[in-house]
Amino acid sequence: MKNFSRFLSLPLFVLLTGLTQAQDAERELTYNGEIGRIINENCVVCHQEGGIGPMQFQTYDQVRPWAPLIQLKVASREMPPYAYDHGIGLQDLIGDWRLEQEEIDQIVSWVEQGAPLGDTDMSPPPYDLKDPAEWNFAAELGQPDLIVPSSSYDIPSSGNDLWSREFVDPGLTANRCIKAVQVKPRGDASAVVHHANSSVWLPNEDEVLENYGMLTEYAMGKWGEMVPDGVCRTIPAGAQIQWNIHMYPGGVGAIAQGEIIEDNVVEIGLWFHEEGYESGGGIYKQDLAQYNIQFEGANQRNAKMVIPPNGYGMTQGFHSFDHPVRIDSFQPHGHLRMNAASFEIFYPETGRTEQISQISNWSATWHHSHIYEPEVAPLVPTGAVLVLKQWYDNTANNPNNPDPDQWVYGGSRTGDEMSHAWIAVTHLDEEGFEKIVAERKEREVNSLAGND
Repeated sequence: MKNFSRFLSLPLFVLLTGLTQAQDAERELTYNGEIGRIINENCVVCHQEGGIGPMQFQTYDQVRPWAPLIQLKVASREMPPYAYDHGIGLQDLIGDWRLEQEEIDQIVSWVEQGAPLGDTDMSPPPYDLKDPAEWNFAAELGQPDLIVPSSSYDIPSSGNDLWSREFVDPGLTANRCIKAVQVKPRGDASAVVHHANSSVWLPNEDEVLENYGMLTEYAMGKWGEMVPDGVCRTIPAGAQIQWNIHMYPGGVGAIAQGEIIEDNVVEIGLWFHEEGYESGGGIYKQDLAQYNIQFEGANQRNAKMVIPPNGYGMTQGFHSFDHPVRIDSFQPHGHLRMNAASFEIFYPETGRTEQISQISNWSATWHHSHIYEPEVAPLVPTGAVLVLKQWYDNTANNPNNPDPDQWVYGGSRTGDEMSHAWIAVTHLDEEGFEKIVAERKEREVNSLAGND
């Protein structure tokens, strides 16, 4: 009875974890069973011949030597590379690469059992080899309706950061609403393109181009953006697109090749709604914008941003709107010393702060746009405040840090630091805001009724 009482005092999650591991131990986990399926569905997309992964995981013989490392990386949630904290804030995301906890437990148990192959007459469900040149949304949306390429550049194997700015005429003769957008460096260019931002410009009455707003943002590792139904991110007829491309000779991160990259081209793939979509009822405007985060009270972006050698830094920014909005996506941005970010909403009327997103193990080699499911995307009433925070580690403990003995300043070079977030916002009016609130309450009531 004494031992049973101690058993009852254990936390529930410890008991459940123990039960899960015991169940896994009872049924042998094999590569030719559940483990091969998990690897094929989640790992082979990068770990294939010609992929960006440093080793291939297309067969058991390729996987087996790396089993202990796979266990370590999966258990620590370093792989698949989607840094977004579990259990903090919103968890319903579009394009979420994270493994389920049950899948993590199965891989850990499989390796502890010796990483067995299993029945040789069986094999796991086949992996879907993705052509690295294919567009990420092609399976769902088909090929892009419009592709906008940059000029071609040869990038040297070493040297200083390079930038390119140019205008491209996409030839649009009608206003179009974007359904999805992806920026894709061609081939080996993915190793040297630090970012590739694009903006929309329109000629004024004097035929002088004026900035209409952002089209999209790309940074290393970004998958793409999906625009929710019922909103329009517009490219007007007659618009010009301006490229702003930052290239880093030799490359950054695990895919850096340290060699000359010839014919470096970056492309924008655009999927559109049908013409006239924006004139439909209840269609609101969406835009993507850069929300700056200040360093120790600086009054302009990156001003006075100084991180001492072998030291740390933090930035914090506040933004509010004079109308209600919905936050559709959140993407923090920094360089090699940044290692964490968070997004909160402060409600002045109640004094309450709501945690929306936390990324505690951020890396400059994987810039993810965290796209919230529209049914749960944060609704921000007029006057509520977005609170954005980012943290920086300029010590030897940061694996991305090229030199912890250097002073680090705010700036555009890869070795400098930045502090801002890219946020997609749907701009609502009070009527639209109240309508979405009512729809969510109705779904919640129906969901509770369905559970009775």
